[in-house]
Amino acid sequence: MRYIICEEPGTFQMGEAEMPTRSSNQALVKIHRIGICGTDLHAFAGNQAFFTYPRILGHELAAEVMEIDENDQGIRPGDRVGIMPYVHCGTCIACRSGKTNCCQNIQVLGVHTDGGMQEYITVPNELLLPAQDLEWDQISVIEPLAIGTHAIRRAAIQPGETILVMGAGPIGLGIMKFAQILGARVLALDINPDRLAYAKQYMGAAEVIDARENPVERIAELTGGDMATVVFDATGHPQALMSGPDYMAHGGRFVLVGLSKGELTYSHPAIHAKETTLMCSRNATKEDFERVMEVLRSGEFPVDAFVTHHAPFEEMIGVFDQWLDPKTQVIKAVVHMG
Repeated sequence: MRYIICEEPGTFQMGEAEMPTRSSNQALVKIHRIGICGTDLHAFAGNQAFFTYPRILGHELAAEVMEIDENDQGIRPGDRVGIMPYVHCGTCIACRSGKTNCCQNIQVLGVHTDGGMQEYITVPNELLLPAQDLEWDQISVIEPLAIGTHAIRRAAIQPGETILVMGAGPIGLGIMKFAQILGARVLALDINPDRLAYAKQYMGAAEVIDARENPVERIAELTGGDMATVVFDATGHPQALMSGPDYMAHGGRFVLVGLSKGELTYSHPAIHAKETTLMCSRNATKEDFERVMEVLRSGEFPVDAFVTHHAPFEEMIGVFDQWLDPKTQVIKAVVHMG
């Protein structure tokens, strides 16, 4: 069985291993698609939090079940499945409260433990998502879209609200589209004009804003001085994370989806005056995954436009550097296995 491992920042190696063996509560699955996300890119670059090396990356997975025992979901060998990559303990306070996405002992595939950048893996049955009616590329984008869906649910967006999404990468774009589907008016903020144009064309952004050109004034102009009732950060960049409250309305919510390794500093009087609700959004729950699959089945999300780059497994190492380069205009890259 072939695998690709990130030995250290900047270094991938292909290797061979024995086929994994499953336990009675696990399925053996064959990986067909591996979505490449910001976590993978940051891990390769050496600036991803919660990360140790060497590590087999890959947590945006589309798979085929090869072996599985009788199970509550009725999944059988040969079925297509998505995979929730968050292995939770089930016993900590977060799990007991239904917040398995932030389990105290969480093990995320491809981050804390080896992921799906290999031909076969074993997965707990409870993490499988029946997806027989979806295409491989659709299945491969469920996880990143679930991240955005969870953030939207945390923010409790209402139809007609004006929201601002900072960062027009895959996570930010997903937030934009799913918020637009809910009836929100979406403002997109980024420094990349190509990403902003994409957000407006495909993701339902009503207005786009260049972060380098007086964004506070522009947002005030677009909102009649009210500013955005919800601001999402999907950049993980410290400067963006600390500027979010400047774009937020009084009584608004600021949702930190992107992750920075360092400390953040806010002016207490400034955030206090707005009675700011500051919240973080981490990973996603099964409810979020199911919502994404519902939207994918409806055809409301433009998967064909979202998945911009493909590569066979055998060629991934050679092209991965290109996916780090903004000039290649990658939105979502997907690796094909078999």
